[in-house]
Amino acid sequence: MASAVKVKICGITRFEDALAASEAGADLLGFNFYKKSPRYVTPETAASICDGLRAQLGDGCPILVGVFVNEVVGVISAITRKAGLNCAQLHGDESEAMLKELYGIGFKAIRPLNLAQALDDVNYFRSQFPTDERWPSLLLDAYHPNLYGGTGEQASTEVALAVKAQVPRLMLAGGLTPENVTGRVQAVRPWGVDTASGVEVEGQAGIKDAAKIYAFVEAVQQA
Repeated sequence: MASAVKVKICGITRFEDALAASEAGADLLGFNFYKKSPRYVTPETAASICDGLRAQLGDGCPILVGVFVNEVVGVISAITRKAGLNCAQLHGDESEAMLKELYGIGFKAIRPLNLAQALDDVNYFRSQFPTDERWPSLLLDAYHPNLYGGTGEQASTEVALAVKAQVPRLMLAGGLTPENVTGRVQAVRPWGVDTASGVEVEGQAGIKDAAKIYAFVEAVQQA
């Protein structure tokens, strides 16, 4: 049974991991199409995984999310259609105008340096928050000067609470694990939480640990 706080398992690269996450109660699954990411998956592989999930789970299939970094709209749209994804997470330096071109299927991930930048980002992207309540209005990840997510670092609780107050459906990412997610959910009460490295086999980016996935979902449900 899915938690009241939504759970997104990101960086899926294998069907067996996608199925385990779905059966554990994940509400959303993320597929990373950024070629520099250690969790990169080809559109063809993602399509095969997504087709397999839909065939096996039917209406019980989680929301399928494509993660893109500084990609052009045409490519995002093509991959989204090819894999049968529900929506696109823009995790780079994309503009409000670019989100507008995606006609409501895109949501922005922000990685603010500080509280002031976080609030500026929220105001900048506010007009393009998606209305579909199955995915977040905005995702908050931790700042890193060189990396686009997946760093294992956390945004501060102060920033998370300030952003949450301005956003209908905030998804919190960054350094979340089965051990710390209960505390983070209790402190922030986000709409959803996102993890990638926190549920992986140690030292193997993109390879999920089913036991950690189940533990993560259970920890969110207990928060």
